[in-house]
Amino acid sequence: MKKWFVGYLFALLMSIGAVVHSAVAAELDLQEFSVDQLQEGMANGDFTSVDVVNFYLARIYQHNQDGADLRAVNTLLDSETLHQIAETLDAERSAGNVRGPLHGIPVLLKDNIDTADGMPNTGGSWLLREHFAPDDAFIVQRLRAAGAIIMGKANLSEWANFRSTSSASGWSSFGGQVKNPFDTSRTACGSSSGSAAAVSANFVALAVGTETDGSLTCPATINGVVTIKPTVGLLSRDGIIPISSSQDTAGPLTRTVRDAVYLLNAMTGQDSADAASFDAAVDFTAHLKADGLRGKRIGIVRELAGYHAGVDALFEQQLAVLQEAGAELVDELSFPNGRNWGGDEFTVLLHEFKADMQAYFEASPHPDYASLSDLIAANQAHASRVMPWFGQELFEMAEQRTAEQQEAYEQARADAKRKAGTEGIDALLEAHDLDLLIAPTGGPAWKIDLITGDHFLGSASGAAAVAGYPHISVPMGFVHHLPIGLSFFGTAKSEPILIEAAYDFEQRTKARRAPKLTAPL
Repeated sequence: MKKWFVGYLFALLMSIGAVVHSAVAAELDLQEFSVDQLQEGMANGDFTSVDVVNFYLARIYQHNQDGADLRAVNTLLDSETLHQIAETLDAERSAGNVRGPLHGIPVLLKDNIDTADGMPNTGGSWLLREHFAPDDAFIVQRLRAAGAIIMGKANLSEWANFRSTSSASGWSSFGGQVKNPFDTSRTACGSSSGSAAAVSANFVALAVGTETDGSLTCPATINGVVTIKPTVGLLSRDGIIPISSSQDTAGPLTRTVRDAVYLLNAMTGQDSADAASFDAAVDFTAHLKADGLRGKRIGIVRELAGYHAGVDALFEQQLAVLQEAGAELVDELSFPNGRNWGGDEFTVLLHEFKADMQAYFEASPHPDYASLSDLIAANQAHASRVMPWFGQELFEMAEQRTAEQQEAYEQARADAKRKAGTEGIDALLEAHDLDLLIAPTGGPAWKIDLITGDHFLGSASGAAAVAGYPHISVPMGFVHHLPIGLSFFGTAKSEPILIEAAYDFEQRTKARRAPKLTAPL
């Protein structure tokens, strides 16, 4: 068969699929439906899991590469397999077997998480377009066991934004540029840009992202969704393309705190393949409390604000909400020694990236690449395709790390953890007898700029990321038409406290608002 005809036939079938799924969407509107609403509808027989899959497929076909052209989704599982999985779960429901809150609910995974279902794990790079993992990542195994439907892979900043010092968040050589659903001329941030944009745009109710420093929280605030960046080790990193074994973690991206907790719960569990993994032995849904703010002593970290007047004004409004809910606020706080961990963090990321990447390829082999040096050479060989906008300075700096630098690395790792954790977050909590800390999550979305790169104003991500501590971001309102999040963060394994505070705040403010998707001018 001629190649041009194959291409024509594929395009035709996609067009027919788009029409069919659009017809389903016209009859069934599940926009902004929560997990509980989806479960209630399926339990009542109003719709099936197959219908839910079709609704989300229609949204993706309408606005991923057409319509708003968000480029949030890289790969979808083939529709026949998706429908078979959904039909099986519908049959289980009919037989009285509902596995839990995620039963029959579609989930998108960031495209750096292994699946053994025929979808490539690309890390956003064209180089890995045919990289097929031998098995599911641990968290994917947990999701499947919970009855979730792994629907596809979400776009991301290529190599999780750890290739160049001048990258533009949300761009990848495999998936193109992710766009913000509230303003497609602006960034969706990164590196979990596609996961956050997809959830915000109602391509799906639930998505999984990853973070090393800000890659969950920044996309969450900028796309107007919720994230929980957990304590490092709460979720296994097995089968995830890495940056840093010290700081990497997966985490949920959803439209509500409750849904984030459902997704977090489903993915937890101790994994022998991850040395940092631990069993929380906690049902986090027990901490979805309507009075979760009452009696909590909350520190306001002013050091993490002050970079945008509109964000500061919005943040001030939320302080009154917290007080009215019964929280006791302690103001004008800053880290005792400032944010002094940056140099140590950078040393750690460079050193671990080289070793962790090699370890990843040992577990998830690729026929052409086994090390960072292999990727550097391939990027150079295919520079016009994979490096049209920015280079690979971080790759090259990481490759220069040697065994002789191991002692310096270990010292930097200990210093970074101490400065951000013991002498940073923990010192503030202890000095003022606090339960948690708050700050604006970040600034408004900036214009996409592939030539000069990102234009960050500020963020609250650094301390919790470097310390390996939990951090939740919840929508708190808008600056003009752009969403802004409120950050709740604290010491290691303090997810229950943060969930209580974040859930109560969300229920009182209900600041989440869906974007109106239109085709760009």
